[in-house]
Amino acid sequence: MADAKRPRIKVTRNGPYLVSGGVPLTQQIVVSGAAGIPESWRTGQEYPTQENYALCRCGRSENQPFCDGEHMRGAFDGRETASRRPYLERAETVKGPALTLKDDKELCVGAGFCDRAGGIRYLISRSDNPEAKKIAIEECRNCPSGRLVVWDEVGKPLEPGYEPSAGIMEDPQASISGPITVRGSIPIESAEGTEYERRNRVTLCRCSRSANKPFCDGSHMD
Repeated sequence: MADAKRPRIKVTRNGPYLVSGGVPLTQQIVVSGAAGIPESWRTGQEYPTQENYALCRCGRSENQPFCDGEHMRGAFDGRETASRRPYLERAETVKGPALTLKDDKELCVGAGFCDRAGGIRYLISRSDNPEAKKIAIEECRNCPSGRLVVWDEVGKPLEPGYEPSAGIMEDPQASISGPITVRGSIPIESAEGTEYERRNRVTLCRCSRSANKPFCDGSHMD
């Protein structure tokens, strides 16, 4: 019974995400700088706390971000296609003088945090410079999907310390409503009952168009 109260997300077959364990849900809003490039996050609307709730993943609910059963009134193919290989096996390694970057491009949601100050790879290549190192760490920590993870010189991942939570990503400057952000290593269970690799931050598709379900692949931007 104790496990039932722990945060968890269940992907249902051609249906919504079932969230349990009282996971807080908020709007997570992208904040862009003067150059129009994303730099930080701010919390927007805070939804009332619920022990259990269902989030839309077909993209058609009229009660966004919650499911209203619309997936049952039209064809929705929610088949899960994401790789089960661990992140570290999939990710490319980019070594710099003071930081090492891991980059799994399949997880890109197009948030744009990695474009600032010449871009993340440029910054990694110059990470022995204190300012470049600082910005590189910020960019990786702000990546909502965990595509980008940065390690220090002793092999420690420089991850943000998230509590379990879920968010609806919104980018007002780009006029884009994006994926569901999942933070704090919440277990995500497939429709078949197997668990995906637990990670500090991931993003779940809610437009139905991702080719990497249940994770977002940036298709909402098309």
